[in-house]
Amino acid sequence: MNPAEWLVRTARRLPTAPALFTGPRQVAEYAGFAHRAAAIGGAMAERGIGTGCRVALFMTNRIEYLEAMYGAWFNGAAVVPINAKLHAKEAAWIAEHSEASLILTDNASLTDVREALGAAAIPVVSVQGSEFSVMRAAKPLKEPALMDTNDLAWLFYTSGTTGRPKGVKITAGNLLVLSQSYLVDVDSLSSKDTALYAAPMSHAAGIYNPMYVMLGMRHVVPESGGFDPAEIFELAPQFDPVTMFAAPTMVRRMIDVAKASNTQGDGIKTVVYAGGPMYEADIVEAVDHFGPKFVQVYGQGECPMAITALRREDIADRSHPNWRSRLNSVGTAQSIVSVRIFDDAGQEVPRGEIGEIAVRGAAVMGGYWRNDTATADTIKDGWLWTGDVGFMDADGYVTLQDRSKDLIISGGSNIYPREVEEVLLQHPAVREVAVVGKPHEEWGEEVVAFVVGNAPEEELDALCLGQIARFKRPKVYRSIAELPKNNYGKVLKTDLRQLLADEGA
Repeated sequence: MNPAEWLVRTARRLPTAPALFTGPRQVAEYAGFAHRAAAIGGAMAERGIGTGCRVALFMTNRIEYLEAMYGAWFNGAAVVPINAKLHAKEAAWIAEHSEASLILTDNASLTDVREALGAAAIPVVSVQGSEFSVMRAAKPLKEPALMDTNDLAWLFYTSGTTGRPKGVKITAGNLLVLSQSYLVDVDSLSSKDTALYAAPMSHAAGIYNPMYVMLGMRHVVPESGGFDPAEIFELAPQFDPVTMFAAPTMVRRMIDVAKASNTQGDGIKTVVYAGGPMYEADIVEAVDHFGPKFVQVYGQGECPMAITALRREDIADRSHPNWRSRLNSVGTAQSIVSVRIFDDAGQEVPRGEIGEIAVRGAAVMGGYWRNDTATADTIKDGWLWTGDVGFMDADGYVTLQDRSKDLIISGGSNIYPREVEEVLLQHPAVREVAVVGKPHEEWGEEVVAFVVGNAPEEELDALCLGQIARFKRPKVYRSIAELPKNNYGKVLKTDLRQLLADEGA
């Protein structure tokens, strides 16, 4: 099933229903939304882009993101959502690796992306320019192209421990069951609801849109194009009831701003949070202030938002004897998947014992883009091994214990140390380097680089800023005589984290 078919059906059923908003201003009703998507799809078809092709989206949040996404789907192409925080060189690499036929970006990134592409012959179009306006006015396609369950729809690049991101193949079938599971396991919705996109649309906030389109909900992108709690609190009463996605650090900021401004979050119905650890004190304070508006989901790029869910009833309940342990869990398996905890030998461990979390079911990716080896290493006998360590209690609640792949999560964004280390090692005065995360009150974690050598900090900063996204740059550089290692020469990052903890960092 082509996701664009859901847009067409809603437009036929609710043609005058309000659809797209920039802040409080309506930009399109559903009939207009569908027409724009069909026209953009037609313009792509005129460029030779169609079934089996890919279109990269590299821009900040804006209503054109949805138009471009459904335009690509309309003619059978897959979208390649690229984190707007990435460096232009990183975005260009993803576009080339995915063999994208077109990059749609914004004015802020247009020149940098074109320069980063160099000789690569990939057209780049700004959705804020006249060329995109022409695409919107092209002859619309009569109907969406056919898509089968296993056809690629969303090619999401997630960083890997090898230093290069891997393309996760999310199929049309994955999107369908993800949408269905949301309505069963996460929240109930109707055409009266509003989706507010304050978190990056290249990630969960973006993949959480097909179910909203199915139902004919309003789609609101804040005028800032990002996350501003004050702006959200101003918009929400105008679009009541509002549902939105937020990383735990965003929830913390919402609490602080709400208390400072004596705001109760009127108009907000549901905040779905994920993307990092939520501290118990924070979620208790959030529920105490805003009420039972929070739902937690756990997933990863390879099974987006669809592994477990912790329902609002569990999050708000203080009467159950196990309420505290449940609140610190990520909930129970969603209806479309099976979840198990395995030991290193692939045997399921008893309830309560720690192992690696594995998932299987219709929401699991179709594999990594042109990387059969990585796919085979990650999906074994039908089970996706998440790399996350945790346990499942007797009632089926899963609690994350650690991240086995040294992933750093800062502000809801994933940062893999190897990627940062490889950049720092390019400096001639750096002999060795190890990057770890340390707890940070606002961002969850921040990046710390332990450096063997005498490279000036400002030069290391400049090196990072020239090659990777700013949010991946170390916030702290520590000079160290030698890195702690085991007998096999492997750097003991646990020792480095303990050093930071002992120092009260």
